[in-house]
Amino acid sequence: MNRPSYLNQEKIHLFIQQALQEDVGEGDHSTLGAIPKSKKGKAKLIIKEAGVIAGLELAQMIFKQYDASLEVELLLKDGQEVKPDDIGLTVKGSAASILTTERLILNCMQRMSGIATKTHQLNQLIKHTKAKLMDTRKTTPNFRLMEKWAVWIGGGINHRFALYDMVMLKDNHIDFAGGIPQAIRQTKEYLKTKGLDLKIEVETRTLDEVEQVLEVGGIDYIMLDNMDYATMKKAVDMVSGRYPLEASGGITEENLKYVAECGVDYISVGALTHQVKSLDISLKAY
Repeated sequence: MNRPSYLNQEKIHLFIQQALQEDVGEGDHSTLGAIPKSKKGKAKLIIKEAGVIAGLELAQMIFKQYDASLEVELLLKDGQEVKPDDIGLTVKGSAASILTTERLILNCMQRMSGIATKTHQLNQLIKHTKAKLMDTRKTTPNFRLMEKWAVWIGGGINHRFALYDMVMLKDNHIDFAGGIPQAIRQTKEYLKTKGLDLKIEVETRTLDEVEQVLEVGGIDYIMLDNMDYATMKKAVDMVSGRYPLEASGGITEENLKYVAECGVDYISVGALTHQVKSLDISLKAY
């Protein structure tokens, strides 16, 4: 499975470096004190509940970046459905290196697998429609890279990665700018002045605002924010395919199916990354 383009080697390496510095610092004194430097060992990653596994590739990178001599064998692939007692990988080599990297790997994999599992579950509810499930920027600071990777592994689509790679004119932007026409025109002028080629999405709260966006034009996506089913259906009919539509706000597992059946192209769900339960996984010596 090829990684998304934003997940380049340099960014992953930097994340691992910073995460190890946070956790290990000047040294893992528990391991340094109790385990002889020459001690060899092996461990296996045990899945303890059903779900979708994510972070195996990252785990291998963490092991190898900390200690290139560790031998890691991936027994499953990211994105696979798993069940209790499945073994995700084995690692052998320096016992000290395995112990020092254990918690970082489990922290990453448990959260990433929880996100991938939730994404997969919600995708199953809308697979009969054209709507695609998307994440948001409601992520954990300094862990966004991995959380968005997990959404992708679970079958979702990544929305903009950050503030710099796409324009999203939300309600506060529009209100501060003086209205939808002003916000769009000022943004387009800014992008032209800066020589930036960025997609523009505009958030709408009412059918009147949808109509205003259609009158101004020159954008790429329209967001339908916190609209009820009837209003959303009318908005889909109004736009009539002129722009891709994203439904957002108030999306739950209970109403997701009905939102998708309105005819929108995308549904963004912040809960994919900010209200998710981690998957139970452990690393045990054997």
